Amino acid sequence: MEVILLGALLAFIITYTAIPVIINVANFKKLYDVPNDRKIHATPVPSLGGLGIFAGFIIACLLAIPLGSTSEFQYYFAAALVIFFLGLKDDILVLTPMKKIIGQAIAAFIIIYKGGIEIQSMHGFLGVEQLPQAIGLALTYLTVIVVINSFNLIDGVDGLAAGLGIFTTLCFGMYFYIAAQIPYATLAFAMTGSLMAFLIFNRSPARIFMGDTGSLLIGMVNAILVIRFINIAGTPGTTTSVNASPAIGVAILIIPLFDTLRVFAIRIFNRRSPFSPDRNHIHHILLDKGMSHKAVSLALIVTNIFFVVLAYILRNININLLIPILLCCAFAAFAFVFFHKPATMLITNEQGDIIQINTRSRIMPLSPAKKVAEQN
Repeated sequence: MEVILLGALLAFIITYTAIPVIINVANFKKLYDVPNDRKIHATPVPSLGGLGIFAGFIIACLLAIPLGSTSEFQYYFAAALVIFFLGLKDDILVLTPMKKIIGQAIAAFIIIYKGGIEIQSMHGFLGVEQLPQAIGLALTYLTVIVVINSFNLIDGVDGLAAGLGIFTTLCFGMYFYIAAQIPYATLAFAMTGSLMAFLIFNRSPARIFMGDTGSLLIGMVNAILVIRFINIAGTPGTTTSVNASPAIGVAILIIPLFDTLRVFAIRIFNRRSPFSPDRNHIHHILLDKGMSHKAVSLALIVTNIFFVVLAYILRNININLLIPILLCCAFAAFAFVFFHKPATMLITNEQGDIIQINTRSRIMPLSPAKKVAEQN
């Protein structure tokens, strides 16, 4: 337990100390995330918060995790270094989607072939147990890359990616602690500590963004943790085995995973690249409904907690029934958000002022230009 606390505390202190320095350097060098038609923020904001997250996470892990008895972790850190430079270059120079995918595939190669992270069984889902090695490797690559991108794409609202990352790593960290997998628990809680420190500066209105450097790193760590969780928790006969472990793993990551797969499906259906930008993400929809950044982040985190509780309560039913239940609930929740018409919405008038309107009234406020036209 002391090792876990040491890792989390070191990660928090290092990140909390580093972020103000990064903000000052970014302001001095004009390294900003500049607003455009897709960006939600109105003023330039430093986007190199991932530097602080990476520094706190990696230093804490190197000091707290004994690499001699856990040789696979050196490969996890090597993959984290690949992700770090990939994200940093994208934050500063902007990379094409293809280059980002190639970089993520290299990181996935390291943690799969050297780190031993591999999906070997479906644990009864679709009636499949053990997987042939080729199919298992292909599924592992797909899982790692999708999870990495899911946190990258969900990072669109102040505090959302950090808040979800805190929740997911706390879930995995607590399980690994109970399962006596102390190095993996330390890995999870070190990320939790870094994100808690970062969130202090990322709360709305955010003073800094994590950028791709941070979001890609969160995704990679969660990809390692979820596959490791499914493999260990899905082993029958052990004291820490959990029924329907793949379903619970999906539930822990449900918000970023569901939103990413939904948006990818819409883009492909419309014959566009799955990595082409748009405003179809769930946080964009909630913002357009008039919710604030804080409300959006809190609502999505609470929803994620609900799915984990639901999956855990129903863990003893057949996994082929549980996963469809989770997906149906996710679609139902999204449909409610998409079609629900709020009583009031926030709009920006011609002077740039934010005003509140009653969307259920037939009487809409006129802009000054329309009033003048009617008077004439």
